[in-house]
Parts: sequence; C-alpha cells; structure tokens
Amino acid sequence: MYQIYSVMSTLPRPNIAFILSILPSKPGVYQYFDDEGTLIYVGKAKNLKKRVNSYFAKEQSGKVLALVRKIADLKYIVVETEFDALLLENNLIKEYQPHYNILLKDDKTYPWICITKEEFPRIFSTRKKINDGSQYFGPYPSVKMMDTLLELITELYPLRNCPHKLNAQNIASKKTKLCLQYHIKKCKGVCQGLQSSAEYQTQIQEIKELIKGNIHRVLQKLQEQMLAAAQALDFKQAQEYKLKMEALQNYQSKSMIVNPNIHDLDVISIFNQEETAFLNYLKIIDGSIIHAQTLEVKKKLDESEQEVLDSAILQIRERFQSQAPELVLPFAPSYPIPQTLITIPKIGDKKQLLELSQRNIQFYLLEKQKRQDLIDPDRHSKRILFQLKQDLGMQEIPMHIECFDNSNFQGDYAVAAMTVFKNAKASKKDYRHFNIKTVLGANDFASMEEILYRRYKRALDEAQDLPQLIVVDGGKGQLSSAYKILQQLKLENKIFLIGIAEKLEEIYKVGDPYPLLLDRKSESLKIIQQIRDEAHRFGITHYRKKHEKGLIKTELTEIQGIGLETALKLLNHFHSVKAVRQANLESLSAQIGSSKASLVKQYFDTHA
Repeated sequence: MYQIYSVMSTLPRPNIAFILSILPSKPGVYQYFDDEGTLIYVGKAKNLKKRVNSYFAKEQSGKVLALVRKIADLKYIVVETEFDALLLENNLIKEYQPHYNILLKDDKTYPWICITKEEFPRIFSTRKKINDGSQYFGPYPSVKMMDTLLELITELYPLRNCPHKLNAQNIASKKTKLCLQYHIKKCKGVCQGLQSSAEYQTQIQEIKELIKGNIHRVLQKLQEQMLAAAQALDFKQAQEYKLKMEALQNYQSKSMIVNPNIHDLDVISIFNQEETAFLNYLKIIDGSIIHAQTLEVKKKLDESEQEVLDSAILQIRERFQSQAPELVLPFAPSYPIPQTLITIPKIGDKKQLLELSQRNIQFYLLEKQKRQDLIDPDRHSKRILFQLKQDLGMQEIPMHIECFDNSNFQGDYAVAAMTVFKNAKASKKDYRHFNIKTVLGANDFASMEEILYRRYKRALDEAQDLPQLIVVDGGKGQLSSAYKILQQLKLENKIFLIGIAEKLEEIYKVGDPYPLLLDRKSESLKIIQQIRDEAHRFGITHYRKKHEKGLIKTELTEIQGIGLETALKLLNHFHSVKAVRQANLESLSAQIGSSKASLVKQYFDTHA
C-alpha cells in the first residue's frame, strides 16, 4: 500500500504525484487504476498535464472525489491529435469497460440481422451477438421494420437457410439433398453446386448494401443486369430483374420522408438529465430514414452535455457501422472528426431532421414512463409528487395536499371550500364546505383566516393527520393571511404553504418576494391547477345552492304556510317571483292547490 501524500483526501499518492509533475502538455489518454491494478477510468485530453491535474483540485463533486480516492496508479499515452486520443479512449473503454466511464446502454432485447461468416452465408434475425466473425446489423427497435427488410431480401434473393456446413469438399461429395427451398425457388441449390460461390457472394454484397440503406446502388446494379439480359435476348431473366427493381422502389417509396437529395448522413441529438442522458440516432440514406434508435447513458462523474456527446459520437457510429461523410448535431463536438462534415443546422431540412431526432427522445421517455407506470401503478404518482417537491423546494414529498378557496356575492352568502389530494389523487370523502361565520361583507383575507383557523384548530384538537402542503387560491394577500394562522397555531414549520394567482398562474411562497413561474406543461403546475380547479368547482357548487336558497327565502318562503318545496314548484312553473305575483288565483291553484294559492294571493295583494 502506498502512503497518503497529504491529509487532503483528494491529493494523490507519492508515485502519482511524481507522474503529475512530469506529465506533458500534449494530447493523449490517461488511465486510472485501483489498489488491485484494475482499470477504473480512461480519459482523453487535449492537454494531459492540465486535464489530469484538474482531478486532484480541492473543489470537486462527490462522484469525482469517490473516483480520486480509489486511484492507486496512473498511466498515460501520448498521441498526435485529440481525435487520435478519442479513438484510443474509445477502444480502451470498449475492451476493459472501466467502472467510471460512461457506456451506451446495450439494448440486448432488440434483434439484429446476422450474416454468418461462411462460404455460403445465411441471413437471419437474432437477439444474441456471438463473436464468431459473423456480421451483425442493427439493433432494430422496430421488429416490424426488420421483418419487412428480411421479407424484401427473401423476395429479391434466393438464399439458403439450411444449417449444413457447406464447402467445396462437402458440395463435391453430393451428400446433401436438394430441399423444399430449392423446389419453391427460394434457393438455387448451392448444396449441389448449382450456384457458384462468386455468384452467391455477389448477392450477399448487394444485401449488405441494401441493409445499410444504399438502395440506389442496388437499383443501379439491377438495372445494369436487366439491360445486359435484354441485350442477350434473355427476356425471362430481364423480367426477373425488373420485378426486383419494382419491389425495391416500392419499399423505398414507403420510407421516403425527407429530401431525396440528402444522400448519406447521420443525425445525433441529446437530452441531458442530472443522472442520465439520452441520445437519438437517425441514419439517412438517399432521402430515407433507414435506422432510428434512442440510447441511454448512465452518467458516472457528472459529465456535462458536451462530454457525453463527445464520448457517444464514436460509440454510436461504430455500433451502427456508419462512415457517413456528414454528421448533423445540436452543437459542435470539442474535437474535429477527420473526413466528416459537421453541420449544426439553423433552418431547412436538416434542422427538421434534428428536431425529429429530438422528438424521438421525448417519445422514448414517454413510453418508458408508461411502461414503468404499468409495472408500478403508484410510481406515476410518486414521480409527480417528487418533482413537485423539487420544484417548490420542499423538504418532504407532499403525499397529502389541501387547497382552500372562497366564494361570495358582494359579501352575501360567503362560503369556502377545501379540497384534498392524497397520493396525487382527489380524496373526495375528505372535501369540506365552510360557511363563513365571523366575517361581514366581502373580505377574502379575513375569510381565509377564519376557515384555516377552524380547519387546523380542529385537526390539532382531534389529532388528525396534517397535510405536507397547503395551497391557497390567491396571491400574496391570501398567502399572508394563511401564514398568519399557521404561525398562530405553531404550524408554520410543519406545513409548507403556497398561493397560486390565477391570472398568470404564479406560485407565491412565504418569504420569497418573487413569484415562481413553473413551465406551463410541467406536471407540478398541472397538479396544483387541478386541486385549485377542484376547489373552485366544489366551492361554487355550494355557493350557488346557498345563493339560490337565499333568494327563494326572501321572496316566497316569507309567506306564512309556504315552504321551500311549494316555492320551488311555483318558480319552476312561473320562472320568476314577479310572474307569481301577477298570476291569478286559478293559475296558482292549478300548481299548489286552492288553500295555498289563497295564501300566496292574499300575501301579494296585501303587499302590493
């Protein structure tokens, strides 16, 4: 074991300190090893001295500190250019897969198209990659897309699918019999030497071009073969080539969604989060998107968006075997890529492709959330509430939220409503109405104080569960009134309080002079709006009932012997108190009977 060079936990051990002092200011790759000699991190640098020394600075994130504490040895390799450093870094990461390096998540569940390494190769789909020299194309997130391509290949090219080991010796022995595939013209009988290896390999090369999306080259080749067959008066063969061309053109037309003048380019976009980054890759050949996939990166050392993209470009292009001469990106990489044009589009078709790539990431995230929510139904609620906690700066997740709203008409029939959400869902059995008892006139602030005091004084007296979050409908005034009551009840440090002002949907917090403006599309704002709107609806329903009942009382129920039910019958028929006043005795009797009609007629005649 080496001894620590200093009491500072981030300072290197003596042998590393010596290496740091002699590091050159040149491009290169550095490697960190732990006590057991295991490679734990590989990095590239434009300037080795500056980059490596930066790890041992005093101020570092927790993740970097964890890495530095494990470093027992350091090695470095000097190269000519930063791109050379990137290539070497990529190869070392792929070979050793160090714990602290970011790696694109391997989509083992997605299928690949395999072309076997045989004299007469077979082509099939597989979910397992075996290091036997076979070529793998993919992976294909859409099985339907892959199957369509394989069907096209089967339609265009007669290939063997038997498991026999075929070589010159086995074919010459004639041990293998012709199978059904030959008789239905899906294979040309390579097992009996009826098709040459050269002709078979020509088909395989065309298929590889087709899988890579180079349909134009295959069409060109087929056209040449069709013309040659026609000139040789082999019209049957020429017709076969023509049918193949038509099948290819039909397949191409279905996938043509961009400018056909865009011949060969890659599009990579990125969406960066705190712990994870997501990258989308689009492969464009002759105006068609032939491949699209979203990949996930688990960040190990709080890598920046730039660092993630830099590392991912090579991994993505290598994985999909792309050598496209043009690469469309949201921003420039920190190193040049030889023989590759880097485009950061602002307008036009390439900008639309970049936006499409970015939308694919959002669709991927949405589908991922839905899958996770199906597995864990409560996960959706937990995720929303966790985000709400972060957005509001709360200490606890608000599993229990209560919201208050006042309603009145020029100070009359003042009521209030409380709605309750538990686990991000409405708990209607806990909703409450309040009739304002101590406030005269229209005074929303005093009304808010009354209902909050009554609600939480009773909750304390009865040892009821308290919410983690209170939402009041209104701005600073209502918030101040509510906070005054929480202080009076000594709950100001136990319950988080916010107000929402309806006009601009501004969120006000206690002690913060500036409102918080949440994204209009955010789930945090949506759940606050939802519970506020519920409070509106619930409160207005109660207010209207009380208001209507109050109007009836002042006009009809003051008549001795006339109750609420009789008054409603009269209003339902005559539609207004004025019409009831003007009605004759016969009309009134028809609705409520002669005795009650006499009471109503006598009352209005007396009070005319």
